[in-house]
Amino acid sequence: MINNRYLTEIGYLSFNHVGEELCGDHIEVTSKDESTKILVLADGLGSGVKANILSTLTSKMLSSMIAGDISIKECIRCMANTLPVCKVRNVAYSTFTIIKIKDNKFVDIYNFDNPTPFMIRDGKAIDLSYSSTIIDDKTIQHAKIEVLPYDTFILMSDGVKYAGVGETLNFGWDIPQIKNFVELIYRKEYSSKALATELANQCNNLYNSRPGDDTTVAVVRIRERQQVNLLIGPPTNKEDDEKMLSLFFAKEGIHIVSGGTTGSLVSKYLNQPLILETEYLDKEIPPTASIKGVDLVTEGVITINKVLYYADNYLKQNNEYFNWFYQIDGASQIAKYLFELATDINFFVGCAINNAHQGEDTGINFTIKMHLIDELAKKLKLMGKNVKVTYF
Repeated sequence: MINNRYLTEIGYLSFNHVGEELCGDHIEVTSKDESTKILVLADGLGSGVKANILSTLTSKMLSSMIAGDISIKECIRCMANTLPVCKVRNVAYSTFTIIKIKDNKFVDIYNFDNPTPFMIRDGKAIDLSYSSTIIDDKTIQHAKIEVLPYDTFILMSDGVKYAGVGETLNFGWDIPQIKNFVELIYRKEYSSKALATELANQCNNLYNSRPGDDTTVAVVRIRERQQVNLLIGPPTNKEDDEKMLSLFFAKEGIHIVSGGTTGSLVSKYLNQPLILETEYLDKEIPPTASIKGVDLVTEGVITINKVLYYADNYLKQNNEYFNWFYQIDGASQIAKYLFELATDINFFVGCAINNAHQGEDTGINFTIKMHLIDELAKKLKLMGKNVKVTYF
């Protein structure tokens, strides 16, 4: 039976072969049901369009068939009969790694010709026990394990293993060095996406930002759920102030308050002073404030707009990660809470119109605020977060 205290968190990042618009690696994530998650990482032969087609078809087919409880033997045969054949090499070829997690506890990994996945437990790299099966002349590795909370699995394409070949290293850095690097950067509080970003970025550095192969890192871990609550804007009807604030503070977890008017409302509700900071840590982002009993108090629309920008980038190459992750302005702190810490997010959105924001010169109005929250909620859902938005 699934333990709702925990969930399976997935993060991944790819870099294209230099000069290619399409990535020859592809990741597909699907769920058989509420208790089962499946990730397939496929690496198509070569690079560019052909490799992209091969890897996309492979990952989509395998993820669908595994979700349908089709045996790995039948999956391989179906895939071999379906994939298009490369006229140059006369083969239909894509390597793959499948990881299936049930009830946030039982893990099956199947690996064909990708670098062998390994696990991080308590900060140390652990080799999994694989058995080998030959299916239609293909040697498939299989590992089965019952995991503990915060066990973390590292999956990768060949581009990771051979990072730096012909650039900064003679023969790449290979699995032992990769394990050492992951052990060095690993922190329990780092999300799967953060770990994938750090490792993929190191590969890109070894390639001197000219990847000689499509490079993909996927990180899967079992983690404890964490709730973050964000309040922005006073309610449309003033008589709803008490209701909105009492519901907001009744929620467990982190509490973030956004907006000057909202901060004043919370200050009055908690009977605690609103203390304004004066230092601009980022010239584009207004300073934060503090109220006893609140984890973070920020300005509203400008700050949330920056968080939305970071969220959009997070879902692409995530290169802004190295800005917001290490900075402490209001937008960066919200990004860390929402992207890194949170698994479940509650937005409490007051719909009162702020007259100070209705002037033509400000470019800020009620419609923009609603749009920002709606877009941010959509992007957080794409990150795999459980998001609930309540309007007042």
